[in-house]
Amino acid sequence: MVRLHVTDDLPIRAMPMAYADRVEIRFGNAFPAVLVVDRESINRLRSALQDGGVALGVVGDEWE
Repeated sequence: MVRLHVTDDLPIRAMPMAYADRVEIRFGNAFPAVLVVDRESINRLRSALQDGGVALGVVGDEWE
């Protein structure tokens, strides 16, 4: 298992890979951890994050 602790000050950048129909999400700067998400899985990942946020009581327009 790989665990990333995402904090408010951790740089996060989305890098579209249009040629591969994917997006790279890079966490950190010098030696970033990278999450590669296929186009078909983006909504699934978004839904999982939303479910987790709701369970923690995150409210507002963060999900729009």
